[in-house]
Formats: sequence, C-alpha cells, structure tokens
Amino acid sequence: MGGESAIRTAPRSGGTSTSPVGSRTGQRLSGLAVALGIVLFLGGFAWGALQYRPFTVPTSSMSPTIAAGDRVLGQRVDADEIRRGDVVVFNDKQWVTGALVVKRVVAVGGDTVACCTNGRLTVNGKEIDEPYLKGGVVEDKAIPTVKVPEGRLFLLGDERQGSLDSSAHLTDAAQGTVARSAVEARVDAVVWPWKGMLERPTGFGKLGGLSTPGPLNTILALIVVGAVLVLGGGAYGPVAKFFGSRRRVRTEPVGAG
Repeated sequence: MGGESAIRTAPRSGGTSTSPVGSRTGQRLSGLAVALGIVLFLGGFAWGALQYRPFTVPTSSMSPTIAAGDRVLGQRVDADEIRRGDVVVFNDKQWVTGALVVKRVVAVGGDTVACCTNGRLTVNGKEIDEPYLKGGVVEDKAIPTVKVPEGRLFLLGDERQGSLDSSAHLTDAAQGTVARSAVEARVDAVVWPWKGMLERPTGFGKLGGLSTPGPLNTILALIVVGAVLVLGGGAYGPVAKFFGSRRRVRTEPVGAG
C-alpha cells in the first residue's frame, strides 16, 4: 500500500519565539502606557481638585437650569473674573447666615438694572434675552431702576417668581447687591444628575465679554484617557500570552509505512 500521512499538532521545540509574550518592545510599550495612564489619571483628579469645588443646591430658585438637590461643580475664580450671566455661589450674611447661595449675575458694578420692559429684564437700557428662563421671558417681577455700585453684583434666580434674590433685598443698605469678594465659585456644570456644562448666557453678550467655560472637559478627557491607557497596558500581558500560546503549536506530518 502507498504511504499515508496523518496530521497532528505538537508543541514547537527549539527556535526563537516570535510571540508577543517574548516581545521586549511590546512589554516596554505596555509599561510606558500604564505609567503615562497613571500620570494622566491622577493628574486629572489633582487638577480638578485645584480648580473645582462640589456644591449641592438646596432650593429650586435656579430652576429650570439647576433643580433642588442637584450637585454642581463650581470653579474657583478671582473676583474680577466674574461676568454678567455667570451662575455663582456666594456667601452674604445680609441674605442668609451660615449657608451658601446660588444665583445668576445679571448686572455688575456701574450697570443700571430694571425689570420689566416687554416682559424682559433691562440692563443699561437694553432688553436681555434669557432663554434659560421658563417660557423664555421674565415672569412679572417688578424691579425699580437700580444703579449697581462698583465692586458689587446684582443677582437673580432663574425661577424669578419664587427666588429670594437681589429683588427681595432692595430695601437693604446695598439695594440687594452683593460684593464681588463674597463669591466662592462660578458654577461650570451640573454633574448629578448629569446635565453637563451650563449654556453660555449669550443674551448678555451685547453688554460686553462673557466668561469662558472652565477646563472641566479637558480634565474629564485626561481622566478617561488615563484610565484607558492603564487598562489597555495592563491587559497586554494576558492578551499576549493567550495569542502566544496559540502560535506555539504547529502541524507536522507523521509518516505511516
């Protein structure tokens, strides 16, 4: 009878392995990815801790922008960085003792503010478009003309009817205004439940420059990229071992007389 051949698998013996497990370059790149990932991940958290403070909003005075119980991140800013339209966290004992307040800045030192003209807030005689309000227009909230002193702010809640804001303190010595130095942070985003970055208040753009968003998106990107690098680099060894074990088997003929 003619010879027959059978096929069997056998472990590769001798020779130099070309599997990923034996690749020093792959191992080095894996270690580098993990190290870089740790730096980015921890660096992102450290940067965020330096830039932001978490706050819980206790009331619905900023509804619908921020609801009662929402968790927000406030960016630490200097007093001179505050602009019209910013949502800020501040502490003023004339308003409330032992608690922080969250409101929107609608006028700064030197401005003249009043309400309402055609259902809208006016600042320096210009009607302000405020789409973040319920219904898109200011609810009926009578505010006589107020000249904001230098170094102070006039603040309103987005829920204009029920908010105890500057309009509720007009009889105070400062006519409801708050010192810039009382501001603890500028709210950048609502993070729980997640609503993301606050929309820019473009209606105030006709009066001057607006604040630019803080670095929160960049910080989140660093944390995510860092986590991916750590997980990817850490997974290199097990993945390489799995594929390497498959490559180390070969087929060879076995002769039969």
